[in-house]
Amino acid sequence: MERIEKHIDVDVPVSTAYNQFTQFEEFPNFMEGVEQITQVDDKHTHWKVEIAGHAREFDSEITEQVPDQVIAWRSTTPPLNAGRAVFQPLEPDRCRVTLQMEYEPEGMVESVGSSLGLVGSRAEGDLKRFKAFIESRGRETGAWRGELH
Repeated sequence: MERIEKHIDVDVPVSTAYNQFTQFEEFPNFMEGVEQITQVDDKHTHWKVEIAGHAREFDSEITEQVPDQVIAWRSTTPPLNAGRAVFQPLEPDRCRVTLQMEYEPEGMVESVGSSLGLVGSRAEGDLKRFKAFIESRGRETGAWRGELH
């Protein structure tokens, strides 16, 4: 499994950043390669993505969710991936979002892309677009404040 970790400081309260990150169906607005996410229930999502020029679909489950602190997930169907988004307050209207991901490249193209750091660059770009998205709005598009362990 390949691993990456990226973070960004966002000029909104931690609860605003966290709340937006619970709105999985909004991810295509700031995540490159994510075509569609369907929220199946509180714990499960279905993803349609483009990876290295190939359309893929997979299912994912949320393994941990604590309001204003963390959202963790793992895929339940290939391609194998898992991750955590950690939310840390810095000031009343500023927080840090840290994205940790693990993934299994499939095939030569994905392996080469991974070795060139393309997944890390994409994750960094996604965080920058998330920052621009939430800061330009000033508020979340919705929220889910439940906990999952």
